[in-house]
Amino acid sequence: MGIVVAILIFCVLIITHEFGHLIVAKLNGVYCHEFAIGMGPKITSFKKSETEYVIRAFPIGGMVKMMGEDEDSEDPRAFNQKKVWQRASIIFAGPAMNLLTACVVFAIAFMGIGVASGSNVIGDVIKGQAAEAAGMLAGDKIISINGQITEDWDDISTAIASVPAGQSLGVVVERSGVSAPFAFEIVPYFDEESGRYLLGVEADRETMGFFPAVWLGIKQSVKMTILIFQTLVGMFTGTVPVELAGPVGVVSLVSQTAQAGIFNVLFLTGFLCVNIGIFNLLPFPALDGSRLVFLAIEGIRRKPLDPQKEGMVHFVGLMLLFALMIFVTYQDIVRLITG
Repeated sequence: MGIVVAILIFCVLIITHEFGHLIVAKLNGVYCHEFAIGMGPKITSFKKSETEYVIRAFPIGGMVKMMGEDEDSEDPRAFNQKKVWQRASIIFAGPAMNLLTACVVFAIAFMGIGVASGSNVIGDVIKGQAAEAAGMLAGDKIISINGQITEDWDDISTAIASVPAGQSLGVVVERSGVSAPFAFEIVPYFDEESGRYLLGVEADRETMGFFPAVWLGIKQSVKMTILIFQTLVGMFTGTVPVELAGPVGVVSLVSQTAQAGIFNVLFLTGFLCVNIGIFNLLPFPALDGSRLVFLAIEGIRRKPLDPQKEGMVHFVGLMLLFALMIFVTYQDIVRLITG
């Protein structure tokens, strides 16, 4: 199940990114030979108008093949014949579409599943975790933990955090339709992702209207963008440990997230959309950010750079990215094997 969800998320990331390039290229009159999802051998394809739409075997990348992008062409519809601002808009459209998709995904989550109400009512019990094993149910109202009154979700989080590791909690809940409260003895589990001890319950949620959800989706995307930039700066300065995950690591993360419910899957999808968008804007050879840098230099110089030299820079960058992906994938596999 986790692999299927991961493939769907990969497809969302790739399709939205490449579609951004494609639609803006067509709006600028660029001839697009191919729109491909995935890498490797061709599985299926169809042609509409002048563009061939292709699905390839491995869903870890994509491509829009434009006339004159990697070669000289005198055709007025070639990419290299367009003005600098037109080419820049085509390149920028991929990451921009990822960021826009993140806003949409977050808005769908807020509109369909809602935001945490902040009350002490359990919205969902995570399967296979301590709360489910103890017999707690969605809709239960947690009124105290170890004798400490819990009037809202912050009180619940504080009460769990104040208990020493490995110690059981005396949790008292009220259940709808039952007059007497229920008492449970639960040992919290340690969640490595958040670095906290948890019961295995999620807060109750309140759905939102269209416009509030859209606005909150935009705010969430901006928040994620700032967080990613802060993390990148921390990695470069050494204040934050360098942690990278490849396709194998993402599949593992998605599998864990899928168990926690659709809301977490949507949030992870939105986060990855922002991540891919920002990553592609980095000025590293072969990435969209690097191509924008070359276009900016061309605009300042008022003449194009040597296409062969630029192509060589991007080729070297692409090889380095492939090497990094292989290294990160190896580390992901080792982590899975060693637990």
